[in-house]
Amino acid sequence: MRAVDPTHPVLRLLDSRIASGSRPRARTDDCRLALAIEGGGMRGAITGGMALAIDQLGITDAFDDVYGASAGGLNAAWLLSGAAGTGISTWTDPELRTASIRRRNLLRGRPIVDSSFLTEVVYEQLAPMPFERILESAVGFHPLATDAATGEAVDLGPLIGDRETLKLALRATTALPLLSGRPIELAGRRFFDAGLAESIPFRTAMTQGATHLLVLRSRRADEQESANSGRSARWIARYLSRHSIHVAEAFLGRADRLIREDDELARAEADPAASPAVLSLRPPPGTPPISRLEQDNERILAGLEA
Repeated sequence: MRAVDPTHPVLRLLDSRIASGSRPRARTDDCRLALAIEGGGMRGAITGGMALAIDQLGITDAFDDVYGASAGGLNAAWLLSGAAGTGISTWTDPELRTASIRRRNLLRGRPIVDSSFLTEVVYEQLAPMPFERILESAVGFHPLATDAATGEAVDLGPLIGDRETLKLALRATTALPLLSGRPIELAGRRFFDAGLAESIPFRTAMTQGATHLLVLRSRRADEQESANSGRSARWIARYLSRHSIHVAEAFLGRADRLIREDDELARAEADPAASPAVLSLRPPPGTPPISRLEQDNERILAGLEA
């Protein structure tokens, strides 16, 4: 990652809270520091490595809220569980990874990405996630998803009340259209992957009152999302339009929206007087690109270590 200015307002607040031993829900400052973790399928290994560093430094409690989109939502959960090291294995262990991404399922008419297997087998048995720690965390957990009816980003945090709804939220934030099957139902609503509406979960954090925002990015600064065009994009758009024209439009406009979000974050970061204060951490130039369904372990490990 590139060097950052140690006098940046976000880092100054972090340093102040760490030095004073500040705890969530018992702050002595008037700030609200949020961590926003970008998604991107297997690019989650990149932000997973960043989340692991935060966990190892023991500074999670310096944040008031953690927001995650798609794979970023999974990393947010692992961070708040205090077991980010275990979470990393779900990105880097080929057996755990291929257990959830099954390309042959396409020939059987079944989802390629099996989110129920992820939460019920991987997170329960193979790489146990301490769900209760997340539920008890004093740091707010905000996994995002896309409402299948409106195409808008939704914070699933208020819909989580127990172990089962937590697992449903993790499935909802990663429910890729077609690849993961049907949208996930939670609290009487249906949800798709957060990336359709808000891949970088900073706007929701801002709307909810964040004064300082640290954003963990899964893409290099010179790496842009490809536009949703071609035959496969048309198929997905037609499928989404069965649920709502709004969610189909969100999917088709995703690449343009990401460009606008990159510009917005860059402007905010360049302005020391910006409110909220924003600091982004990104993999450096030269980091090998990782596809959404990447299976090349060397690329994934390189992204993790970037």
